[in-house]
Order: sequence, then C-alpha cells, then structure tokens
Amino acid sequence: MMNDLKIDNLFLSGPSPAVLIVMAAGEEETSEKDHITNVLSSSLNSDYALFVFQVKDWNKDLSPWEAPPVFGKEPFGCGAEQTLSDILRYIDDSRAAVPSLNDIPIILCGYSLAGLFALWSAYQTERFSGIAAVSPSVWFPGWAKYTASHSVHTRCIYLSLGDKEAKTRNPVMATVRDRIESCYASLSSENGMKTILEYNPGNHFQDAPGRLTKGILWTAHTILGE
Repeated sequence: MMNDLKIDNLFLSGPSPAVLIVMAAGEEETSEKDHITNVLSSSLNSDYALFVFQVKDWNKDLSPWEAPPVFGKEPFGCGAEQTLSDILRYIDDSRAAVPSLNDIPIILCGYSLAGLFALWSAYQTERFSGIAAVSPSVWFPGWAKYTASHSVHTRCIYLSLGDKEAKTRNPVMATVRDRIESCYASLSSENGMKTILEYNPGNHFQDAPGRLTKGILWTAHTILGE
C-alpha cells in the first residue's frame, strides 16, 4: 500500500538532464521549490531534473522504524520503507515516460527527518548515486546501533549541520553533533567514498532552503565532475 505522497510535477531545466534530483520534503520545504530551482539553474553547469515528494505524515512516512516521542507527544512510525518503494516506483514510471531521464545519476536529498530518510536510503539500495543529508536527524533512537552493523551502497554522501543545533535542552537531540561526526568518520574510512561534513551558522531552523541547495550542489558537482 502506497504512502500518501504528494508529488510535484517533474521540473526539467533543459532537454538533456545530466542528473536527476529527488527531494523528500514536508510542506514548508516544498514551498521553497522555486527558490531551489532558481539557484540550481544558475549554479549547475549541466541541465538537471527535479522531483519533490511531499510526505503527509512526517513522523511516520520518513521514519525507518518505530520509536517513542523525542519531542512533543507524537511517536515515530515505520513508513520509510514504503516511502522509498513508492519513490523508486515513481522514478521508474517517469523514466519510462521521459526517455531523457534514463541512465543518468540520481541524487536523493532531504532536510531534518527527511535528511535521515535520505541517509537511511543509502543503506537500502544502490539506486542513488549520491545523497545529500542536510541537518539529518541522526539523533534518532537506534540510529547509531543500526549504522554500526550495516553498510551504505552509495559512494557520494554530503552531510551538514547547523553549528548551534546541539545546543538544546533535549538530551536526545543534544547528541546530534557527536552522532554526525561519528557518522562522517565512519563514511570517510570506506574505500572510494566521497564525503564531506559542513557546518552552517545557526540552529536547526535557519535557512533550510539555502542549506539544501548547498548540499545538492556539492553532491551534483562531485558526481558530475564539475
């Protein structure tokens, strides 16, 4: 059964895209699509295609497994597997309908819990050439244990975090800097891995569109060799 995903129309910057960018997002990030496409169009040296997948139930559709509430009263669900399956199916259908999308690299990106979803997806499939996990929720319960016993199937991963994100009274979320640095160290030790960890000024809620675009650009430039 498919999750309740809202899929924006495919955006093509030109007739011959060199990379397909897939963004998992909530309503706020989806509303910034025009800003992101404008910056990408002026900063990438190649044509590109962009899908934006807006999830309806943030805590359920993007969570890899069930977990108790970390903030507020809403627990986390386990809908990530279905969301990933739905996205891959939609990509396959779109490639069948738009031949120019065939045989080009795919980047999956996301912010916050969607960033964790993008990173988790790298452990599930080889379909993505690159991952941009921007301010990912690597504090997620059980995440460190999971990554210690699993391997990624992607060779290009961008990580970033706000330099004030760990400054919170929430004891779980306060671990985010240690968690992402541990994740980066682990990824850096893998042969053939291209990865980077960047710190952006501010807390978790500052300039999400700008941070997302920055992560997408690094990943696209790295994959395309620009």
